[in-house]
Amino acid sequence: MQAILVLEDGKSFIGESSGIKTERAGEVIVNTGVVGYQEMITDPANLGKILVLTYPIIGNYGCAPKFSESDKVRVAGLVVKEESRVYSNWQAKESLKSFAQKNELFVLHSVDTRMLAIHLRQRGPLYGIISTESFDVKSLVENARAFRQSPPLDVLKEVSVSKPKKLDKSKGKRLAILDLGVTRSIIRQIERLGFSITLLPYNTATSEVIKLRPKGLVIAGGPENIIALERVAESIKPLLGRMPILGISSGSLVLALGLEAKLHRLQIGHRGMNYPVQNPSSPKGEITIQNHTYAIDPISLLKVRGVKITGYNLNDRTVERFESKRLKIIAVQYIPYSPGCNEVNTDILRFKGILKGS
Repeated sequence: MQAILVLEDGKSFIGESSGIKTERAGEVIVNTGVVGYQEMITDPANLGKILVLTYPIIGNYGCAPKFSESDKVRVAGLVVKEESRVYSNWQAKESLKSFAQKNELFVLHSVDTRMLAIHLRQRGPLYGIISTESFDVKSLVENARAFRQSPPLDVLKEVSVSKPKKLDKSKGKRLAILDLGVTRSIIRQIERLGFSITLLPYNTATSEVIKLRPKGLVIAGGPENIIALERVAESIKPLLGRMPILGISSGSLVLALGLEAKLHRLQIGHRGMNYPVQNPSSPKGEITIQNHTYAIDPISLLKVRGVKITGYNLNDRTVERFESKRLKIIAVQYIPYSPGCNEVNTDILRFKGILKGS
């Protein structure tokens, strides 16, 4: 059936949809990744977003439960140039089309995603609506603008556990994860290190974290809702220096806010799998996976005693990693994925080293 994407600035893109008949609004984001569509669709950090993928054909390797980063689809919709009619992968269990139908995922295909990506890069962050029910561009623009003015307030509540949850019965040292929308891939890596993990709701009081007496705390994942993250940062402040803390993705923003550093929104977010990051003290660089819109102001961050910036994005010199031996913290704004073969990312391994020394 015919479908349409309308942006709040009036630009529209006609395509096709073989899924559900509906209308959904959200911020339109672009990811340049060649693979990982199922991970992106189910990543809690993408809650409510209309996800545009620039790779020209999506769905060619199918879908499988093991690739989902959470228990459900998180995006408001998916926009692609071509939805593959066939898939081939030894791990695949079903097609993207089948996965979309089971999970009520709105897939808009046959769209010129290259032109769409260029438009979004030139105009900056835009909200939009995808619809199979209405093709009145004027009314859809009004709806998109109205949605921008009244977005969901407590998005962290939708992606976090509602009460403390022990993930296993391991006899290893207890590690707490403050769940802002932590992904399964991060949990799997931490489990491989032998820790006993307890997931905590995003709004857990400071006293409850202390009462748990964890060896360390991980603040992980989730949507970049700054108002919600500021509230989390207030509860984290008393824990700084008291126990080792690892901040991942939005968790790094929480740590920055807790240190009273400033944030700013990027005109073009970092969303893809080819972002170069370099430690100023090393000639070596690393290629990272990123999915963020906000960046940390380096001047305000370096005013904090004992904090060092240990990772800059080589494209625009934004902060991607900072650390403090005094406060026993590591923060990475990129996604520390496993390098493969059940290995653990080096940033998580370095955090384990801090835990041993504390």
